[in-house]
Amino acid sequence: MSSAAHGQPKGLGTRAVQLVALAAVFALLWVAMRTSPHAGTVANIAALGLFLTGGTLASELLEPLKIPHLTAYLTVGIVGGPYVLHLVSHESVESLHSVNGLALSLIALSGGAELRLDMLKKSVRSLAWATVMQCFFVLCAMSLVFIAASPLIPFARSGGLSMLIGIALLEGVVAITRSPSAALGILSQTRAQGPIATFTLAFVMLSDVVVIILAATVITLTKPLLEPGATFSITALSHLGQEIIGSVSLGTSLGLLIVAYLKFVQKNFLVVLIALGFGFTEVIKYLQFEPLLTFLVAGFLVQNLSKQGEKLIHVVEDTGSVVYVLFFAIAGAELDIPLLRKLWPAALILFLGRATLTITANRISTWLAKDPPALRRLGWSGLVSQAGVALGIAGTIANANPRFGSGFRALAIATVALNEMIGPIMFKFSLDSTGESSKAPEPERASVYSVPPPPVA
Repeated sequence: MSSAAHGQPKGLGTRAVQLVALAAVFALLWVAMRTSPHAGTVANIAALGLFLTGGTLASELLEPLKIPHLTAYLTVGIVGGPYVLHLVSHESVESLHSVNGLALSLIALSGGAELRLDMLKKSVRSLAWATVMQCFFVLCAMSLVFIAASPLIPFARSGGLSMLIGIALLEGVVAITRSPSAALGILSQTRAQGPIATFTLAFVMLSDVVVIILAATVITLTKPLLEPGATFSITALSHLGQEIIGSVSLGTSLGLLIVAYLKFVQKNFLVVLIALGFGFTEVIKYLQFEPLLTFLVAGFLVQNLSKQGEKLIHVVEDTGSVVYVLFFAIAGAELDIPLLRKLWPAALILFLGRATLTITANRISTWLAKDPPALRRLGWSGLVSQAGVALGIAGTIANANPRFGSGFRALAIATVALNEMIGPIMFKFSLDSTGESSKAPEPERASVYSVPPPPVA
């Protein structure tokens, strides 16, 4: 939590000490790596120390500039990662991937627990129009943008027109993914309340369900366009239905178990959450279900069908500060800077096209839903960021299409990098400019986004 949130602004002396400490962290690891390079566990511990300490210090230093904490975490990961200062190796970054499973499970649990039925009922018209425009309209329009940019994309010109259309539709699917981690991270930092914060939280979490379904559907439907001799099979859609139903069922069971644990046991729940994040995520993947959807359903059920929602939110918030630092620092370390430099013309076109279409879709959907003026102007700002879901879908597409998969994944990484570096800044600026980030009470409140409880009679 920022110092501002606690009402304790820091002076120049404190900032100077933080700057020296940050420089010392980088310098010590730089000297250690060059005088006595280590591998394995030692290198992984050093990487964790750099990301946690450096990310926290950098976020504090950049706070007076109104820079989001997530951007600071990303920057530390990029600078200390294998593509800039080489303080953290590729092997260490790969070994830390298990942290992503924990982070995504906590993000989904928290997001589901913050989705209250009363909030969704009030926003159903806005969410319905936003889903139509931000998912279906943007998917189709981004496919056209990709076709227009195809002269700059080598793998897009490797086949005929049918293959280009198929790849363009797949790019459209990647373009409609959002970043729950970035949205929740900014909302956690700012503790914002208002129409933009409420809409972003609800839409980003709910749209993931739509995106998962659309991704599997489009991947199945485009196979005849991408593979000579391939035909449409209804079996793939059947597998999709099983995946969705299985994820919802497993999430419901998990939610009931969490409710029972919080009600009757309560002890060491933090340890249970960590075990779920590391272990249960692998079980879900083995069953070929969707982890994000499973944990989202579990959190939603705990909040809306029991009285244990606030307990769940409190525990997740206790671990969130550490998890967010590691998650985004690792994401920064994974950003392939040479690749981004190579593909920047096409990536920039796709980034600008997606941002423009997101703004356009927001203007149309909020006008149709008769939303408040603030949401009409800035409701798009929380929808720019992309992260794990986009890269996960891009990886699935790449594995299913070896003819152009490596190029497709590379372009997705370059585009997501731009969205993830710029998106959080735009979202935080919007919350600050509308005053939503200054309306939240002190941190003692039960939940950062919760609707205040009714007065006791």
